[in-house]
Amino acid sequence: MLNFDYYTPTRVVFGRNTEAETGKLIREQKCQKVLVHYGSGSVVRSGLLERIYASLKAEGIQYVSLGGVVPNPRLSKVREGIALGQKEGVDFILAVGGGSVIDSAKAIGYGMTNEGDVWDFYAKKRTAKACLPVGAVLTIAAAGSEMSNSSVITNEDGLIKRGYSSNYSRCRFAVLNPELTYTLPDYQTQSGCVDIMMHTLERYLNHGTNMEITDGISEALLRTVIKNAQLLKKEPENYEARAEVMWAGSLSHNGLTGCGTDGGDFASHQLEHELSGMFDVTHGAGLSAVWGSWARYVYKERPDRFANLAVRVLRVSKKDSEEATALAGIEAMEDFFRSIGMPVTLRELKVEPTKEQILKLAEKCSFGNTRTIGVVKKLGREDMAAIYWMAKG
Repeated sequence: MLNFDYYTPTRVVFGRNTEAETGKLIREQKCQKVLVHYGSGSVVRSGLLERIYASLKAEGIQYVSLGGVVPNPRLSKVREGIALGQKEGVDFILAVGGGSVIDSAKAIGYGMTNEGDVWDFYAKKRTAKACLPVGAVLTIAAAGSEMSNSSVITNEDGLIKRGYSSNYSRCRFAVLNPELTYTLPDYQTQSGCVDIMMHTLERYLNHGTNMEITDGISEALLRTVIKNAQLLKKEPENYEARAEVMWAGSLSHNGLTGCGTDGGDFASHQLEHELSGMFDVTHGAGLSAVWGSWARYVYKERPDRFANLAVRVLRVSKKDSEEATALAGIEAMEDFFRSIGMPVTLRELKVEPTKEQILKLAEKCSFGNTRTIGVVKKLGREDMAAIYWMAKG
């Protein structure tokens, strides 16, 4: 067991109709003017945005709005938000949407409180010293950004997708009403479930020692998402299933499932970031498309961890060896992905990169052959290219 520092300052307001409390929550932050940040027209068509505005007006809070955030949120929109926020003198950013909107809001918060180009933080050239307060009304259970310290942005110049983590950006509050996810297309729901699972899998499949309690929490979370993802295929408006998945999403990425470990691997996330940066694919679907190939490439380094996943989460019977059990577990996980309509190869993701593109992906992921990724097995540029090639299908 390793020492750890577990910090989760976000206030969570969970349940039906909780978006009506948004104005009150912002008033408690002693803020006067809000930038309401959102994505596409779904929050408008559903009436959610009007309900948020009504809540702000009821508390006498002024606001300006900026919509148009897209999946794999763009740096250009972040810069637009920074300029608008500075012009209007806002002192709080409210993200109404999923992880992309929250990540964009965090980046705007960095840009409004630190001098220079906000991309410097994501390019690891500088460290942020502050972030404007951010709150969230969540509409998609997936990224866990509502309780995490991380933000991921895509720079259109070079199609580079990079993340930045700082506790300054943690949401002051997160409003979680499972009913707000009812209208999501099934593909988005299931992609979100994969992303939630990956945030825990990346921490569970590590190369260090582990706490029994942390393993137990991780395994229960994974089993819960598997069960309810399959249920939501049949019953998209099942409140209990939506609630289980939504809460799992927050717990999967707030650090809880990494307590006492080496922090986890996260190679699959790094590999996928380059895929969605280059091909603009849905993040969760990209993760399911590369995970099996990554797992087969590295499992011999920690067959015990993969075997535990197989037996305790996926209900695989023990085989003659840990390695055989581990392989059966990888296959079982891919079977689950297929059962919820998620791809397990790049071809199924409708991405067929050329040899040159695969080399480019590996070059980007390795930061020009200057870094390795992962901890189960440290992966260099050639390893990354091999995994992308395996994942083609």
